[in-house]
Amino acid sequence: MSYETHLCGDFLTALASRSAAPGGGTAAALAGAMAAALTSMVCRLTVGNPKFAAEEAAVSEVLQEADELRTTLTWLMQQDTDAFLDLMACYKLPKTTEAEQTLRRERIQETAKNAARAPLAAMRACLRVAELAEKAAQLGNPQAVSDAAVSVLLARAGLQSAFYNVKINIGIISDQEFNNTTLAEANSLLDKAFRIEKNVLAEAERRM
Repeated sequence: MSYETHLCGDFLTALASRSAAPGGGTAAALAGAMAAALTSMVCRLTVGNPKFAAEEAAVSEVLQEADELRTTLTWLMQQDTDAFLDLMACYKLPKTTEAEQTLRRERIQETAKNAARAPLAAMRACLRVAELAEKAAQLGNPQAVSDAAVSVLLARAGLQSAFYNVKINIGIISDQEFNNTTLAEANSLLDKAFRIEKNVLAEAERRM
């Protein structure tokens, strides 16, 4: 496979362009999807190996959920891009009359909330990937423990990247209750991700 001539190359070209979408939120979800894929790989290098028969049932469960999260995060890549484009479209709505101005303000507020919800959903998914990477690091084939380490690094990076996309969209929103609730959850997710990352990296060092 040539990454330059497949979808990866096309996506990176779009990401590098002057267009604001895809942008950081989409890239954050991609990092999470790659993290999930790596955790799946660790599991597949474990399941079916007689050396790890005792762990097979638990690792198989991790594998199933990691595959599901990869699909979810790939979908969230599109959701983030679409939410951003919807928000930008609202800024182009007519604002000549008072009624138009009111409608425009309402639509901006509504779509800004969606633009914050998409990266928050990516943060939740990335945290779960990090949790699965921790299990993979503990139970998986030690020959692939470095991949579990990379998985948790990508999951934390994706989560932290999505965090900043949550924050920038909150800056547009006037609903302080929504902002406070959203930011409180985002901060909690970020704190948990850093703790898990530290645990996984320590486990990887131990098993190498």
